[in-house]
Amino acid sequence: MTQEQVHDSSTSRHHHHHHHHRHRRRIWPWVVGILGVLIVALLAVASVMGMQFMRQAKQVQAHETQAIAVLKGAADVADAGQGAKDALPKAQAEAKEASRIAHGSLWNFMAAVPFVGTDVTTVQGMTNVVDAVVSDTLPQFLDAFSTLSHDNLATSDGINLQPIVDAEPAIDKANASLQAQVERYDALPQPTIGMVADAYDQGKEQLGTLGEKVDALANTFTMLPVFLGHGGEQTYAIMAMTTSEMRSSGGLIGSVGEMTTHDGTIDIGDFRPNGDYLPYGVADRTDDEKRIFTTDGPLHMSFDIRDLAVYPDTQGVAEGMRTIWNRTPWGAEQPLDGVVLVDPVFVQEIIAVNGDVTLDDGTVLTGENTAQYLLNDVYKNHDGTESDVIFAEVASRCIDDMFENISIGKLAKLANTLDELAKERHFSMYSFDSDLETKILEAGFTATTPADESNPQVGVYLTEQNPSKLGWYIKRTSKITTLECADDHSCTYHVEYTLHNTLTEDELKDLPGYIASIDQANRGIAMEKILFYPPAGGSISNIVELGGKANAVQKDTLNGNTIYRSTVEIRPGQEVTYSFDVTTSTKAKTKLTIDQTPMGWRGTGEEDGGQAK
Repeated sequence: MTQEQVHDSSTSRHHHHHHHHRHRRRIWPWVVGILGVLIVALLAVASVMGMQFMRQAKQVQAHETQAIAVLKGAADVADAGQGAKDALPKAQAEAKEASRIAHGSLWNFMAAVPFVGTDVTTVQGMTNVVDAVVSDTLPQFLDAFSTLSHDNLATSDGINLQPIVDAEPAIDKANASLQAQVERYDALPQPTIGMVADAYDQGKEQLGTLGEKVDALANTFTMLPVFLGHGGEQTYAIMAMTTSEMRSSGGLIGSVGEMTTHDGTIDIGDFRPNGDYLPYGVADRTDDEKRIFTTDGPLHMSFDIRDLAVYPDTQGVAEGMRTIWNRTPWGAEQPLDGVVLVDPVFVQEIIAVNGDVTLDDGTVLTGENTAQYLLNDVYKNHDGTESDVIFAEVASRCIDDMFENISIGKLAKLANTLDELAKERHFSMYSFDSDLETKILEAGFTATTPADESNPQVGVYLTEQNPSKLGWYIKRTSKITTLECADDHSCTYHVEYTLHNTLTEDELKDLPGYIASIDQANRGIAMEKILFYPPAGGSISNIVELGGKANAVQKDTLNGNTIYRSTVEIRPGQEVTYSFDVTTSTKAKTKLTIDQTPMGWRGTGEEDGGQAK
């Protein structure tokens, strides 16, 4: 190839390359331009959609807020009356409009968008639930209670049970519907967007409150006809427990009264002090019960009338009571149909509903001071026998007055009060009729050790080993932290259960031996035998005791149940904490809670420790 040819060839290649380069530069701006237009168009569309979605979201929030307000007003559903019924049409319209907007094409599209889709799905679910509650469930309740409120519940000597019996099926049906909606709402994904989370939390609170109060009413409506002798006379032993001297199910039994009910009437017989029962022996014990409570000290339980609440379940207490009752002259003539356990907190809460009680010495007991008076103050001014008589007198008057001048409003307050007291073990009952007991148990009025896998609880039951009334000074708290929840629906929690002896050395100096201990060497020292029960279908692990003088926590068996037990001394001002992990059953549907020996006040002392980091 000549030099000229080489030059021409090179020039040709250069021209070709240059031509190609110029061609690409000409096309590329068009591509960028087209993409730019598309992006701008998409952003514009997204902006319009976003603005439209935000506008609709605010509309949904406004409609839901109006509908949920009715739920708040109807929380006291039995006493809500015509006002709630009048507000229903507007609430139903608001709920339906919220649901209509939230299920439009824009919302269905946004439900598939990453990051926001879960929150959109939650809002759609919220509108479904609220719509169902205000359109279907709530009207059922209001109709049932509206009919009931027009019936004459009060009689000259008790309560007319027939209207309650007639209303019970409708209330049960509506309650089942409501609890299903509460469960449906709680199962929705937790939202992350602030505005959505606020609306979700507001709805959860109002719906949860309504669910709890209605469930309490339904439970009480199931229990009352049974308790008050609908269809036949019932005789109960009313066992007055002193929780300042703790026993597993409550406290030392100071006195026992006889209550007869028949078709809504209540007759309270004499309360006999525990001394009247001592000549008639002790209750039966299993080998495990004898070993744990009697053989092992430091206080050896005799299982006479005073110790019957040492059984951690009401059935055991009831069977022990019947054994002793049948040996007495008065019991041989009148077989027991069941027992009722009450403590001073029960008395205080019933006084709060009924009205103040004035004692013979002029002391006025109210819905605020009764528990402290009966659990502590009375022992400073009266001996043990006198204090038991005072407790029996007040308890008798309260129970006798419970259903006096009854109205639907008072009945609703009693229902809520009794339900809450039963959950905290201040009030419990047991019937020896298996059919009646099934109803009482299902309604939540028979205390048991943990038995429900779907609602997991740790049982913590204390029995005072130092004869005293120091239980009033022992404050108990628990902190429950979620560690993890597995794919099989079981969850593991860390629990810290703390006992604090709040008694001070200065207070101790002035306390009589009946409160501080008749044993001079152990004045002011609480000695607690503690039983820990794992949740049904679950387990306890890594349990240790921190602080205080205690024996090692040991694994044991009590009547076929795996338990852990420990005995601890807690001096004035001292705190002791038990630390352990709990794994629930795979059937668990709710968070872990504590079932425990009742305290001398309302509340469980539980703190939610949140999620472990």
